Amino acid sequence: MSGAVTSEPGIRVSHLDNGIAVVSEALPGVKTASVGVWVAAGSRHEHDDEHGLSHLIEHMAFKGTTRRSARRIAEDIENVGGEINAATSTEFTSYTARVLGEDTGLAIDVLGDILTGSLFDKVELAREVNVILQEYASVEDSPDDVVMDAFMEHAFAGQAIGRPILGRPETIRSFDAAKIQRFMEREYTPARMVVAAAGAVEHEAVVASAAAALGGIPARDAPTLGPASYTGGEKRLRRKLEQANLVIGLPGVSFRDPAYFALHMFAQALGGGLTSRLWYEVRETRGLAYAIDAFHWPFTDSGLFGIGAGTSREDLAELVDVVTATARATTEGLEADELARGKAQLKVSLLAALESPAGRIERAARQLLAWGRIIPAEETVAHVDAVTLDQVREAGRRTLAGPVTVAAIGPIRTLQSTARIGAGFQADPRP
Repeated sequence: MSGAVTSEPGIRVSHLDNGIAVVSEALPGVKTASVGVWVAAGSRHEHDDEHGLSHLIEHMAFKGTTRRSARRIAEDIENVGGEINAATSTEFTSYTARVLGEDTGLAIDVLGDILTGSLFDKVELAREVNVILQEYASVEDSPDDVVMDAFMEHAFAGQAIGRPILGRPETIRSFDAAKIQRFMEREYTPARMVVAAAGAVEHEAVVASAAAALGGIPARDAPTLGPASYTGGEKRLRRKLEQANLVIGLPGVSFRDPAYFALHMFAQALGGGLTSRLWYEVRETRGLAYAIDAFHWPFTDSGLFGIGAGTSREDLAELVDVVTATARATTEGLEADELARGKAQLKVSLLAALESPAGRIERAARQLLAWGRIIPAEETVAHVDAVTLDQVREAGRRTLAGPVTVAAIGPIRTLQSTARIGAGFQADPRP
């Protein structure tokens, strides 16, 4: 078992003999502890016949183990005033708890129990599959959710990274305990796992609890993850709705890419708030939409840039023209005050997330899994401050030059062709 002190005061990192990383941060004046286990395995790691399995595993985590019933899991945490939760994303799954500092060991024991001793009882599994099918149905009834799922699927066509995290009814119904166990044995490897704790915690005690709870997982190689490849494409769903919901996408960059911060600044200036260019042009000047935003989603080896809005059938074509013209203009005319505002907004967002124990363990776990180290906040702020106007403009130009993804639902007959939308991003904004 190895250990090290990081460059940030109070943060310590150790590794169990099987390779699981353990990170803790003592926060003076805090009486509670946030504890979690992060696994670098999510919906992207699923095979075709496993679509939706990561999400189901998260649901099944609290349904009973060899040591605890589902009721006992909840009681052990809630009897000490705690909370327990789990979440699935494209590249990660997390299992977290918040308790008093004195109950940190209990929380780690419960989390370890559900990760190593879950029974995946047939009756509980059938019940939870039905719950997820209800969740799937509710998504299908929400145009906002449908259009975003279609957006991802056609931005990364034919790839697990683009598939909806919930899965599809046909795959969800096919899952059994054996398939869950095979997936966990393959993907939940110690090298992909981090135990993180912050608040009223003591490092040696956290390490000891982690070793007792998770040290028995055998060290083994994780399978190689195939690279993601942005493709672009389109999905148009004509439905009788009051509004057309539209997302236009372009290739983004990985969070490892040197242009990551510059592209984030471009998204912020274009559609990141009430002072952004799209908000001013679309909402305040022309009244074409109630809300509009631009975003950038980075992944381990790829990224996705997007612009989303809802509007009437009559305003849809004009909205698209304004969006493409505004994006073009931003690549040429971004001003220093816009960049300064974007930097300030990003720094506030980054630093505010570190003001709670929960935010600190998520930062620590994700960075250890992605970078193998904790990146000091000052280093991140320095990267933000170093971004120049030329870098942001170039990041925007490079993104707008990529293939377009269009996803739309509702009264969309007047929506321009994808080729025309792409050409709109390329037109010369100068007279």
